[in-house]
Amino acid sequence: MYADLSVETFMNGLIKRNPGELEFHQAVREVAESVIPYILSHSKYEHAGIFQRMTEPDRSIIFRVVWEDDKKNIRINKGYRVQFNNAIGPYKGGLRFHPSVNLSILKFLGFEQTFKNSLTTLPLGAGKGGSDFNPKGKSEREIMRFCQAFMTELSHHIGPHLDVPAGDIGVGSREISFMFGQYKRLKHEFSGTMTGKPLEFGGSLIRKEATGYGCAFFMEEMLKNVGDSVQGKTCLVSGSGNVAQYCTEKIIQLGGKVVTLSDSSGFIYDPEGINEEKLAFVIDLKVIKRGRISEYAKKFNCEFHEGKKPWHLPCDLAFPCATQNEIDEKDAIALASNGIKAIAEGANMPTTIDAIKFFEKSKVLYAPGKASNAGGVAVSGLEMTQNSMRMAWTEVELEDRLKVIMTNIHSQCVTHGGENGYTNYVKGANLAGFIKVANAMLAYGVV
Repeated sequence: MYADLSVETFMNGLIKRNPGELEFHQAVREVAESVIPYILSHSKYEHAGIFQRMTEPDRSIIFRVVWEDDKKNIRINKGYRVQFNNAIGPYKGGLRFHPSVNLSILKFLGFEQTFKNSLTTLPLGAGKGGSDFNPKGKSEREIMRFCQAFMTELSHHIGPHLDVPAGDIGVGSREISFMFGQYKRLKHEFSGTMTGKPLEFGGSLIRKEATGYGCAFFMEEMLKNVGDSVQGKTCLVSGSGNVAQYCTEKIIQLGGKVVTLSDSSGFIYDPEGINEEKLAFVIDLKVIKRGRISEYAKKFNCEFHEGKKPWHLPCDLAFPCATQNEIDEKDAIALASNGIKAIAEGANMPTTIDAIKFFEKSKVLYAPGKASNAGGVAVSGLEMTQNSMRMAWTEVELEDRLKVIMTNIHSQCVTHGGENGYTNYVKGANLAGFIKVANAMLAYGVV
């Protein structure tokens, strides 16, 4: 089908079809560089145009959300749901409420989700959605009214066997509760249509911890594969939200020392290490008080670097858990020069393509988010299973299942990414995720 198929020709076509969607272009290119050489040596995928089909969402739904603020003003936002691929299960992926939300970001996230969900080995398709609504500074009743208005339209497009949304940035258990309550009222049914629910009505234990825990588990597997461990390692963690908090907690339990956390205002550097008491302060600060990370520096008398990122400090391990493109090539060079051994992404696409190439060239162990942060969607999948069976597993059972899933993802990456004693985790994750979805799409015929 593609006589001149190459990364550049493919990307030129994709950019022409999706102009201006820079985040989406970046996500596809990162996968294309691994997958297209593989496709060229496996003609069944090339002839069926599998990768072109895989980079086009099944559908992108855009809708108006009208709600009333506390001053009786009518407010209008855009709502989205990008249903990317359901070849191996119902669409599955989070909802993000943030002013930066647009179609490009949601398509990049949905595309990444296709590979991430495939890697979990669970029967999960991929989707992503959200709104440019900003929950910061809004009262609880304003957030409730927005969530109810958002779900009034979204309810037409989701269901337990069709599309199962979850939370993401700006959408926690409170927002999920408001939306699930509205869905239940509209549909007159109680079903596992959303994950990330509170425990009282179908939520799963360790869901809030899952992405961070899974990232730390994945790092432990990476190091174990080369005869090492997290024990005794100095770790840089960016972010201070849910993923960063619980990644830090698990690193501490594994014997590592976390010396940084950050938010949009800058980062703190605590050379003594963040212990359980200090982490409890961070969780209260961020979850309850909604404060800034600089307050940690005042409380525990350590450094705060305003407007900066932590990647120029000496360390053994790095865990970018904040946002996309937070590690660029200069940061990668600084990390390498300071002795970095491995990086595991907790956020989605936090490393630029140039930085990834530098890590690969330098033979630094680097795990992309589609592999290392899959713990969140894995436990979401386990929540779906518990809802279907009308039962719940214990915290210990769920953590054990999460550890097994992350170990299996790591094994897939090693199988497909081994290169002369070095594991290229980008290649491994991309190929393992691609093959499962591609084979399912081939089995269905041309649809």
